Amino acid sequence: MNLHNRCLLVAILLIVWPLLAIAHGVSPGDQATLSEGGLMAYILVGAKHMITGYDHLLFLTGVIFYLNNLKDIARFITVFTIGHSITLTGATLLEIKADEHLIDAVIALSVLYKGFENLGGFKKLLHVKSPNLLLMVFIFGLIHGFGLSTRLQSFDIGTDQIVAKIISFNIGVEFGQIAALIPIVFIISKWKPLKSYQHFYQAVNWFLVMAGIALFIFQMYGYMASH
Repeated sequence: MNLHNRCLLVAILLIVWPLLAIAHGVSPGDQATLSEGGLMAYILVGAKHMITGYDHLLFLTGVIFYLNNLKDIARFITVFTIGHSITLTGATLLEIKADEHLIDAVIALSVLYKGFENLGGFKKLLHVKSPNLLLMVFIFGLIHGFGLSTRLQSFDIGTDQIVAKIISFNIGVEFGQIAALIPIVFIISKWKPLKSYQHFYQAVNWFLVMAGIALFIFQMYGYMASH
């Protein structure tokens, strides 16, 4: 990585790193919103969770780098949405839980994976072809959905209208996902024709690798500290 890339990477880190300090877990304010509001409250909290869900968005940013047009972006995001909707709904209904630090650690690895793949890590270091991206996006969608379910089950959501509440939360997640991805897609698409795009591409994907490693260590430390 040359000096220009390193400088760009530092700039991105300075801009984005504060976002990684934003916890997207359960807050008293969110619990109060859910307790006092109806189904619309679940939509709002779901949207908020995705917009502040930096790990989900970092992974999707890495996916978008691989794609060339809005049709492909829509197809891959749809597959990701189907994946996380399956586990979000199923795990919540069946009350299947995981330690939130462990599931977030796996999600962090998905961020690392995407940056590594975008940088040609499979070919350069492992000398193998990278796995089918559509399949991997679906698999990681299932994992991310399990993380969303774990977060939703951390709330006191009562015993009535459970299915409606899960669906409303999931709808909110989709709205938040769309709102967060619009500027990301815009920035990447506008940067592609510029001469500096390759530097930008390298820097951002190195950031994904570093952020994935940092988030994994952070979550594993949180897990060990809580046990």
